[in-house]
Amino acid sequence: MSLKFKCLFLVLFALNVSFSQDTDAVLLTVDGQPIMASEFLRVYNKNLDLVKDENQKDIDGYLKLFTEYQLKLKEAKRLKLDEDKNYQREFSRYKKQLIQNYISENEVTDTLVKEAYERSNIDINAAHILVRVDANAKDTLTAYNQVLGLRKRALEEGFDKVKAEMHNGKTIFIEDLGYFSAFKMVYDFESAAFNTPVGEISMPFKTQFGYHVVKVNDKRASRGTITAAHIMVNLASKDSLRDAEQRINEIYKKLNQGERFDALAKQFSEDKSSAKNGGKISPFKSGQLSSIEFEDEAFALKNDGDVSKPFKTAYGWHIVKRMELKPIEAFEDVKTSFETKVKRDSRSKLINEAMVAKLKKKYKVNYNSDANAYFTSILNKEMYNRAWKVPEDLVKSDTIFTINKRPFSYEAFANHLMTAQRLYTGKATPFETIVEKEFESFFEKSILKYREDNLENENEEFANILKEYRDGLLLFDLMEKEVWNKAAKDSLGLETFYAKNKANYQWKDRVDVVIATSADQSKMKRILKLMKKGKSEEVIKVALNTEVEQNVIFTKGFYDTSDPILPADFKEKKGVSKVYEHNEAFHVIDVKDVLPAGQKTLEEAKGKVINDYQAEIETNWIQDLYNRFEIEVNNEVLATIKAKIGN
Repeated sequence: MSLKFKCLFLVLFALNVSFSQDTDAVLLTVDGQPIMASEFLRVYNKNLDLVKDENQKDIDGYLKLFTEYQLKLKEAKRLKLDEDKNYQREFSRYKKQLIQNYISENEVTDTLVKEAYERSNIDINAAHILVRVDANAKDTLTAYNQVLGLRKRALEEGFDKVKAEMHNGKTIFIEDLGYFSAFKMVYDFESAAFNTPVGEISMPFKTQFGYHVVKVNDKRASRGTITAAHIMVNLASKDSLRDAEQRINEIYKKLNQGERFDALAKQFSEDKSSAKNGGKISPFKSGQLSSIEFEDEAFALKNDGDVSKPFKTAYGWHIVKRMELKPIEAFEDVKTSFETKVKRDSRSKLINEAMVAKLKKKYKVNYNSDANAYFTSILNKEMYNRAWKVPEDLVKSDTIFTINKRPFSYEAFANHLMTAQRLYTGKATPFETIVEKEFESFFEKSILKYREDNLENENEEFANILKEYRDGLLLFDLMEKEVWNKAAKDSLGLETFYAKNKANYQWKDRVDVVIATSADQSKMKRILKLMKKGKSEEVIKVALNTEVEQNVIFTKGFYDTSDPILPADFKEKKGVSKVYEHNEAFHVIDVKDVLPAGQKTLEEAKGKVINDYQAEIETNWIQDLYNRFEIEVNNEVLATIKAKIGN
């Protein structure tokens, strides 16, 4: 799915198309469908600053892309891809996600986002006592009094003693929760914890789980954002000359001998993405990396420039260096991501309540005052064992309420009650309470659904974005069917294409080498003599290294001659080389073999061959679309557009 959305993003990025409702001159007709000049201009101007290719800034060049986009949409609909169930399901899923950005109550959302940001800057260590209560229970006084009594005991006897005696994991939970911050607990619990001073136990409060009290043990500031560098040795390596732990300790000795961290990272770190930058990795906060051990080691460093001892994670052995520690990020920099979290969190209930109140004022709502009493009268004890049925004499068409004259029927609410009865299984909730609660739920869902159903008519921006995604998703499915899958599955065609274009798929020169590295030039001269005498790596290490000094490290493998591990002036000649100075150290390279540039097999070049074959298939396919659909360009309107934008 991630690949699909990446590709889809590129499609929408290149051609961010949506239809204008303005009435103006027709610029283009594709198979009889008119496309207006205002639409083309809007899309062109919207993408102008994003397009780097000057050909695409040219009106004629952009019109060609725009036309081909329309041709592909025509073809997708001709093939009825828009009727595919998977397509419809994916589009529906996106629409639901997008709607959330337009139906929230912004004032309440902003307040909750700001509060969540402030709380995210604090870590709380807490414990709690929970007495379970069913969310629909009417009488909760007994549970309240029970948790109040446990709170009193905890204050008088100590939390640990009460925990040992009373926790049963069924009706009473007394637990240490460790450190947490915003979004880690349900909102009501989080609020109670943040509002309770350190060392105190809160008064009882209710969540959907029951009644709690929370004991706050500690509050600490967030650790901020750290920029670090590291040297990593994989647990499993192609280099057969060393053990991972031994290698990291050898590198650590060299650091203690005064050699530069970044130079050693460039030469020896097996995290290739960071090695070329001297080991530097992207800034991160607590919880952002997949290794808690790595984070803790990095944040434990006290000062910029401090270096850790070697340590092990699931990924290998590391040495980490603190480059810079910044305090927590500014609110504006993280506001968008916090909005997303708030809308997915239990806080969303508060947002929905505010939105419903707003929509009640926006829309004209009329209630049937007799409805609640009627539905209370038709419930029976079968509701408590999920066996209640809608009475046959229910007047299904009667209206329970209307929103802007759209009626919501007795039948719809009765069906809602049928579904909701599972919430009351084995309970004795009064029928009046059930109807009141479920009416509130049904009305909230109905008015929000009404808002969703009419959003395209009420909000032009939403309508445009939805249209862009609808067409973009359709185009992705079309490209997958007509281009990408064909290239990947057409083995005969792939072989033929490769045979015609072999010259494009070549190996560069490579070498099979053993590299000896030392920071001491005088030691390197001795190493050179030993290597020329044919001494093994083990013999040389025994001769040069001691318990306290790491004077030589060996590296072995196959490398492209342009690989940065090799000196820029490296000569790919068999035998033991001269002493090279590179990455602030000295190296002697024993070239075991030179593998000259040559032809890659289809298997070796398959990824690149498939990409190139796809490009050829697409070019031919687009030409077929030009032949299939009739295209007419209004040259007078095109000339007017060019004059308008000076192109």
